[in-house]
Amino acid sequence: MAINDKVKFTWIGHGTWRVRSAAGKEILIDPWVMNNPAAPEHLKKIDRLDLMLITHGHFDHILDAVEIAQATKPKIGCVPEIGWWLESKGVEGASGMAGNKGGTIDYDGIKVTFVHADHSCGIKDGDRVVYGGEPCGFVIEFENGFTVYHAGDTDVFGDMRLIAELHHFDVAFLPIGGWYVMDPERAAKAVELLGVKTVVPMHFGTFPILAGRPDQLQELVGSGVRVLDIKPGDEV
Repeated sequence: MAINDKVKFTWIGHGTWRVRSAAGKEILIDPWVMNNPAAPEHLKKIDRLDLMLITHGHFDHILDAVEIAQATKPKIGCVPEIGWWLESKGVEGASGMAGNKGGTIDYDGIKVTFVHADHSCGIKDGDRVVYGGEPCGFVIEFENGFTVYHAGDTDVFGDMRLIAELHHFDVAFLPIGGWYVMDPERAAKAVELLGVKTVVPMHFGTFPILAGRPDQLQELVGSGVRVLDIKPGDEV
């Protein structure tokens, strides 16, 4: 990972990350925690949270959002449609700090830009599916200037090059599992478009169908790019 001794990411598993910001704020990206089969037991309880970021409304990214938000009262970064759905479930003010693609919001010194993701978004709500707006990724600039690109669930798309031109990030968090997201071969193209030198893979291994692995991506991108080989519970 790029040189940085203040921002810490802990992989809860799948697409879910717990983050400690440079100023000590607690952030949760894509809250699938208590019900996440990949999550280590010691990470399944969230006692404090300052900011929750949600890339899209599929169950494996939002299932525990309501319970965690009601317990910890964080600010919530999501598209308006997800904010409205959260409010319908009793999360007060969830749409108040919502953003959308192209917008940048400053959450108490943490600047979050909503960017495109090539995926789908529907919220399973009982026996119906609720429109959840469009999926997104995030470019996150922390208080010390350290910046990461969290792609969310996505396929590779040509405008990743544009995202890289508009933002100077140190690390890219990319899904690699295949089937529902890009596989290592397509993720390797994403790395080329982004021009990034450090990659943190995610959204793999939770289920057998998510068969892509970090070593496969590392072989494809070569020694000029560092791909972290991580497991749930690891801190990067």
